[in-house]
Amino acid sequence: MTRTNPYNSGLDKNPANFVALSPLSFIQRTARVYPERLALVYGERRQTWAQTYERCCRLASALAAHGVGVGDTVAVMLPNVPAMFEAHFGVPMAGAVLNTLNTRLDAEAIAFMLQHSEAKVLLTDREFATVVERALALCDGPRPWVIEVEDPTAPEGKRLGETSYEALLAQGDPAHPWSLPADEWDAIALNYTSGTTGNPKGVVTHHRGAYLNAASNVISWQLPHHPTYLWTLPMFHCNGWCFPWTMALVAGVSVCLRRVDPAQIFPLIREHHITHMCGAPIVYSMLINAPAALREGIGHTVQGLIAGAAPPAAVIEGCEQAGFEITHVYGLTEVYGPAAVCAKQAHWADLPLAERAQLNGRQGVPYPLQEAVAVLDPETLAPVPADGETLGEIFFRGNVVMKGYLKNPEATAQAFAGGWFHTGDLAVTYPDGYVKIKDRSKDVIISGGENISSIEVEEVLYKHPAVALAAVVAIPDPKWGEVPCAYVELRPGADTTEADVIDYCRQHLARFKVPKRVVFVELPKTSTGKIQKFKLRELAKSASAIE
Repeated sequence: MTRTNPYNSGLDKNPANFVALSPLSFIQRTARVYPERLALVYGERRQTWAQTYERCCRLASALAAHGVGVGDTVAVMLPNVPAMFEAHFGVPMAGAVLNTLNTRLDAEAIAFMLQHSEAKVLLTDREFATVVERALALCDGPRPWVIEVEDPTAPEGKRLGETSYEALLAQGDPAHPWSLPADEWDAIALNYTSGTTGNPKGVVTHHRGAYLNAASNVISWQLPHHPTYLWTLPMFHCNGWCFPWTMALVAGVSVCLRRVDPAQIFPLIREHHITHMCGAPIVYSMLINAPAALREGIGHTVQGLIAGAAPPAAVIEGCEQAGFEITHVYGLTEVYGPAAVCAKQAHWADLPLAERAQLNGRQGVPYPLQEAVAVLDPETLAPVPADGETLGEIFFRGNVVMKGYLKNPEATAQAFAGGWFHTGDLAVTYPDGYVKIKDRSKDVIISGGENISSIEVEEVLYKHPAVALAAVVAIPDPKWGEVPCAYVELRPGADTTEADVIDYCRQHLARFKVPKRVVFVELPKTSTGKIQKFKLRELAKSASAIE
């Protein structure tokens, strides 16, 4: 006999007891509760939450009037300016999906993304006009409607937009009657990641995950009401780790910054009493190595999140000495940015600085609203011993995991095999349950917080007329964390130089992807001719191998 659960009978979801989770609700509430509080600062510009909400409504309204809606993609090629922040709300308020493009990529990559996502609209900045113009020329079929975001502080560049961003907003309704998504599983953003192949994969994230990770940022970092946040992290990177939505949740102030420069950052910290910031290790390295005179007059501690290539202990130590209290987080585009945190234990504060920095350098434990992060045997999915020595692969599981890869069911199935998200990062688990990365099984190089596909670089190298074989691995770099190093085997009778190969790569790759070193060797191979990259990684650790 089947027993009826009395707690389900007649107790169904209805508009009174169930609303889809979406970070769009954060700005709606904050604009109502704190309308006159400052939301955005950019140069001399000051914008309240009421004004910001109105502009987001105008953007949604104007996009809808031009036929943009559910299932459409709006791409943005922008630095950390107010329009980029507003797009995180206005685009999904129209029902569309926001695709933030990496401003450091080459035209070929941008063209692929615009076509793969079938972008209907592109918001762009004249600083990137050369790359965008070429990307548009490379696009087959329909091209997106181009909107020019005008910024008087932008470098000189060709105007590509058919209309301006401000003119577009002027067409919109400040009281646009937008609504939350019917399903919290609906896509909110599309972010491309290099992965291990030349063509990027389109990571699709949903409203529910964005809502939860935005809240997780608050809980994990113990963010107070009304913090003042400096945008040193690109908003194009995992939607700024969900911090546009986080700042709406806590009614904070976003101080926008067009480019990362210590000469601009320290004056902003001083003038606006910056309380929080995020970035890759290179950002903090730049700050702690900047002239001491830049830090004069700053008497408060700045809270900082750090992620990317595992931060060297020296960086964490230097930050503490320079007035930055660092919290280490870990994640990937597929998990909305940070989804694990090196949660600090009270007794760590009594330890020597060097030992404390080593503990803080671990990838840590699950984010508060992420279900699990675990180091498992990649074949059996059994947990590895928590001995700090046994290698396994890092896996995530929970609500803060992507929907999957756009138009790529095979890659999606591989990523979710066994009911976990496979990161490809090799790590150990310590007795206290904290995770630490030891290697990268996918050969992705993380340079200054940016992912570089070794295969993509190798494909360019193979096109060089003198190159027979090529393999790219990471080498340590004091500024960028790690950078690409190319090991090249030349064709018989061919001759070239390191400078020539590097120059060739510059013509075909974004600058940050270009190998910093080229070493001419006979590549180590297996009996079947497969290049043994693990031997090259060992070789790269020796300074003599690359000098």
